[in-house]
Amino acid sequence: MTFYDALADIQPWTRSQRIAARDAISMPHLLASSAIPFDFPPVPLTLGGFIEYCGDGSMRQAAPISPAVHLGAERIVVVGAGRMHEPAGPRACSSEYPSLAQIAGHALSNIFLDALAVDAERLQRINSTLSLLTPEERTATNLKAIEVPVIAPSQRLDDIATRHLASLPLPVRAMLGGIGVQGEGKDARGAVLASYLLFEAPYTRELMASGVADTMQRRDDVIRFFGWAVLRQDVVPAQHKMTDPAVASAM
Repeated sequence: MTFYDALADIQPWTRSQRIAARDAISMPHLLASSAIPFDFPPVPLTLGGFIEYCGDGSMRQAAPISPAVHLGAERIVVVGAGRMHEPAGPRACSSEYPSLAQIAGHALSNIFLDALAVDAERLQRINSTLSLLTPEERTATNLKAIEVPVIAPSQRLDDIATRHLASLPLPVRAMLGGIGVQGEGKDARGAVLASYLLFEAPYTRELMASGVADTMQRRDDVIRFFGWAVLRQDVVPAQHKMTDPAVASAM
């Protein structure tokens, strides 16, 4: 389920396993959209005159970029919460049997991260296909090319999490330790799962600093995307604040 709000007369859409509802996006929608199952309670929202309890839409959102496309976007900047591509070189491997925490972290990454990478790749493939068509052939299809720069973390979030496991409250550390989150730094195991529970300031501050650094690495792409003639290192011009329609994905 995608709740959306827009000034234009955009009709709700229905696709396989996906429906949309027009609504005034409010705090409950955002809470529902971020209500990770088993961690945060579902939120009651009104849908078709009835109350339904909704949780994090990433559980079922197979095409996370599609709502922006349905709302008429022709350029979309994608900010990923996980690595889109693995670095070159040999993969880090382990011969140890995975713990419950490692399996759970792998499952959560599949649910919350993989769909965005696949959808961005799908959109880029459509762009590549459309570039091979003549102008006449392109008018005969309802597909359109969409500019989609992707800014994703250059570090694994679980690698960052390993440095902050000690910041977790003792009861949470004890619970995670019981299912296989062990060690610190490079020797830590199960940090992927811990990264979904780390809301402590040292971790979130390092995440934000990493996001700023990764964005500045793409500084020229960002300036070109937003059409900014000049961009200081520390300020985003007020006249370029985002005014796009709001979208909240819930389950």
